[in-house]
Amino acid sequence: MNQSSFLVTFYGVRGSLPSPMVGKDVREKLLKVLAQASPDDLKDEAAREAFVDQLPAHLNSCYGGNSSCVHLHVGGHHLIFDGGSGLRVLGNHLLEQEFGKGEGEAHLFLSHTHWDHIMGIPFFIPLYREGNRVNFYGSHPRLKERLIGQQNFDYFPVPFDVYLADIDVIQLENQKELILGDVRITWHEMNHPGQCFSYRVEYKGKSFIYATDSEYKNLGDSSLKPTIEFFRDADLLVFDSQYTFIEGIEKEDWGHSSTFIGVDIALEANVKKIAFYHHEPTYSDFKLVNVFEQTQKYLKAIGRESPLEMILSREGLILDMLKG
Repeated sequence: MNQSSFLVTFYGVRGSLPSPMVGKDVREKLLKVLAQASPDDLKDEAAREAFVDQLPAHLNSCYGGNSSCVHLHVGGHHLIFDGGSGLRVLGNHLLEQEFGKGEGEAHLFLSHTHWDHIMGIPFFIPLYREGNRVNFYGSHPRLKERLIGQQNFDYFPVPFDVYLADIDVIQLENQKELILGDVRITWHEMNHPGQCFSYRVEYKGKSFIYATDSEYKNLGDSSLKPTIEFFRDADLLVFDSQYTFIEGIEKEDWGHSSTFIGVDIALEANVKKIAFYHHEPTYSDFKLVNVFEQTQKYLKAIGRESPLEMILSREGLILDMLKG
């Protein structure tokens, strides 16, 4: 892999808890796909493949059911943001690289330690390979105790100290940035029960922000200014949009946001691209697309000719930050 790359890959995009597709979801997709097919679309294998390839993502694939995990390969480093159930899938992919030989190093940044953001850690296979190195980072007090506690025998059969990899748990305190070669990482506290932190990664003039699990109140109020400045001019903002706008009002103080709020903030901060993330676990792919379409109308209504690009995060999506 190119050592000067800046690739973002989504491995877990759901919030609160994993929510895999079930039979009725598959059936609903199949019926909608078949309704669009003509006899010519089904006449042979090549035609079927071409037909499926031109379908939108919510019909020829799925947005995914794993909880929060985003991987960056940037400047030759493996940066991981959150250890939800998507971390298990990422671990399997990393085993195909240097981690399978016990020669890998990963930097895992935790936004916070709610279960949906750490439940994948015991299933991250590179931790069980001698020679690998995994560095955990977080701003929360007693960070190592929290990680050990999740694997207390009352809750999990394998203790935290069984791992063969070299592990370091690093408290991000009394410092404002972390430098890894040519990569700069900074962080900012958000508004979420129990504290949550967003991260900004800068490399070769490009900036990525991971900002999950936050609620934004009183838009335009001076108290939000530090967050707006932290987001300022980001090339990609991964943004918690678990609720619809109305649900966000109904679930005040639950610590999550909406796509509409994301648009407001992205426009204010001059963000170039926003990836809606931490999807509500009860939403089907069709619900997610419906909310996204309403958000497109909202942006058109208030943003006029804004160049802001919006996407729905989905598992397996890869974005190249150096290609715009």
